[in-house]
Amino acid sequence: MTFQITYQAIGVIHSPFSDLAQMPIQPTARVSAPGTADVFLEFAEGLKDLEGFSHVILLYHFHEAHRMALTVTPFLSTEPKGIFATRAPIRPNPIGLSIVKLLKVEGTRLHLGNLDILDGTPLLDIKPYVPGFDRPQRVRVGWMRDATGNARDTKSDDRFA
Repeated sequence: MTFQITYQAIGVIHSPFSDLAQMPIQPTARVSAPGTADVFLEFAEGLKDLEGFSHVILLYHFHEAHRMALTVTPFLSTEPKGIFATRAPIRPNPIGLSIVKLLKVEGTRLHLGNLDILDGTPLLDIKPYVPGFDRPQRVRVGWMRDATGNARDTKSDDRFA
């Protein structure tokens, strides 16, 4: 069974990363950077009470992902992996997720820290990060067990362009 689902952007994310190559692969990377998200005026009321949170979860559309693959070789591996065991952007539904610092809310502009997102990315949703809800205690990280330490220093390239 297939469903057709349509979303509309609620805003646009702005970052210093204008090229897929050399941008961070995760928000925890050393090269992640501050930026902003401009929420469209018709969604402004939804920002009420958000500035009390230190971090937010951004859901966004990988607008530069122009193809899809079910097997990819991710940045932290040299072996092909199933797309759903990675965070690669060339997914059946190119939706990205980043947990970033919320520095302040100024009108409809969110000032953010630790961005790993391409400039001009359409913003789909914002959720508050709540450690008690969003940080499970006992986790397994599969093939990434030995690779996650490298994420802080790994930069993107054009393999998913």
